[in-house]
Amino acid sequence: MEGKAPIMRRSALAAIAAIGSASLLLAGCSKADDNSSGNGNGSGKSAGANAATKGVVNASSKKGGTLTYELSDVPDSFDPGNTYYAYMYNFSRLYARPLMTFQPGAGQKGNTLVPDLAAGKGVPSDGGKTWTYKLRSGLKYEDGSAITSKDVKYAVERSNFARDVLSLGPNYFQQFLVGGDKYKGPYKDKSAKGLSSIETPDATTIVFHLKQAFQEFDYLVAAPQTAPVPQAKDKGVDYVKHIVSSGPYKFQSYDEGKQAVLVRNSNWDAKTDPLRKALPDKIVVNLKVNAETIDKDVLAGTAIDLGGTGVQAQTQAQLLSDASKKANTDNTYGGRLVYMAINTKVAPFTNVACRKAVEYAVDKVSVQTAEGGPIRGDIASTVLPPDIPGYQKADVYATPGNKGDVAKAKAQLKACGKKSITTNITARTDRQPEIDAATAIISSLKKVGINATLKTYPSGKYFTDYAGVPKFTEKNNVGLMMMQWGADWPSGYGFLQQILNGKAISQSGNTNLSSYDNKSVNDMLAKAIGTQDTNERNSVYTQIDKQAMDDAAIVPLAYFKVLLARPKATNLVSSAAWSGQYDYLNIGTSK
Repeated sequence: MEGKAPIMRRSALAAIAAIGSASLLLAGCSKADDNSSGNGNGSGKSAGANAATKGVVNASSKKGGTLTYELSDVPDSFDPGNTYYAYMYNFSRLYARPLMTFQPGAGQKGNTLVPDLAAGKGVPSDGGKTWTYKLRSGLKYEDGSAITSKDVKYAVERSNFARDVLSLGPNYFQQFLVGGDKYKGPYKDKSAKGLSSIETPDATTIVFHLKQAFQEFDYLVAAPQTAPVPQAKDKGVDYVKHIVSSGPYKFQSYDEGKQAVLVRNSNWDAKTDPLRKALPDKIVVNLKVNAETIDKDVLAGTAIDLGGTGVQAQTQAQLLSDASKKANTDNTYGGRLVYMAINTKVAPFTNVACRKAVEYAVDKVSVQTAEGGPIRGDIASTVLPPDIPGYQKADVYATPGNKGDVAKAKAQLKACGKKSITTNITARTDRQPEIDAATAIISSLKKVGINATLKTYPSGKYFTDYAGVPKFTEKNNVGLMMMQWGADWPSGYGFLQQILNGKAISQSGNTNLSSYDNKSVNDMLAKAIGTQDTNERNSVYTQIDKQAMDDAAIVPLAYFKVLLARPKATNLVSSAAWSGQYDYLNIGTSK
């Protein structure tokens, strides 16, 4: 998931994942009494730096108040079936319940997978090719109607198979369900049956039939794509204007590109939901708020960095130079990689030697500095980050001091028959560190004869209209693309599949920005996900990482670390499940 989450978690991902600068403004508490326990309980004494990565800061069950989210851009979509940014995966659980999700917890505890809409974990059969889930009893939508297994089936069909209408989320189900390569989706298929490989033998049972064994399928159904959607209420891409809630909050209003307001869903029953505390009375999401304004709210102790990218460079300097302010921060890995994709379909990067020239040319120290220094990430040399299973330390393109090697880069240019290259590099308009990193890369490349021109595009359309559209990149000579990715779920497969598998390449909403299609890698991914032994699976992920680096499809830049400023809010946990972001499920207002 871009940035991803998760699952984009894209990620988060990617993350994870990709992620706009955002925050959560806390206001309007209805009670003066905090009733909190745990660290940092409102006494004015800090819980200490990184406290939320180790436990719950300011634990509380107090209800009331208003949470006002602020985002400097616009999200890809509030539609749970049409999103792939980690912060939307995280936030959407307040109104859209998937079959499984991640238990709120600090650090790696947040990676604990638990049933959500489902009554229990999936029951595999046929060696892991068939997965069966039973829904909890008593589930209702905001209008009081019953949530059924057919609604979950329909949600998966609309989100994965109508790619011409809803293209923003991942297409795992399309890749792995029997008949998924031929099914055209519910908007074109008018039959009542739908995709036959998803069965609903009764109102509370759903069965998935896969082409091959998928040992991590429970992670896949934790995506918001399995949150139920009543077919009669679906309006395709316009469903985002009238989303039907299955969670504790429902949409009171939605003004596209400006604001969304959520209030309590009176038909949500806490007895069917052991995970959510539903503390605030109201949630407001304001869009296109100036990033500097958001940071001021963070420093004032009234905001939370929702987007997962953390504070801006100027704010970071203030925090790190003041011990008391630094004590109210959380700095952690988030299963994320900052990297540059090399487009294997754009000449001359169709030649591996030209790609290797880029690998050797990049001064990674200058990129790390542009991103904010070591506190924002260690210099990277592999596709898999250190906190993802399958990671093994390696550096195929090592250079002195990680500052690039002009001689080796020029040698590779000569090997691919070039003295110089002219190309374009993309970055996201609203991500200044990404732009600064791209600028540093341009400077490095110029030293070896690779002349790159920076092109910036908004986050909300980066994948739908620009970098994520192969026809656009090929037509516009986009050979290099800035990217940040978080694991869709905490495994090598959850990290690698959507950025390295040729079968994941999509004509819009594509996250395999390199358009990398290596049969041996595709086969290894298929082998790994069907392997029951965890250690054996992880070994395959290590091999995939090595192959991708040998093919120079990706230039790893930094193993991303997020720096969050901690507000005066309750139930704060920095979770590995959400790329180091705070888990938004149970955050409450402060007194």
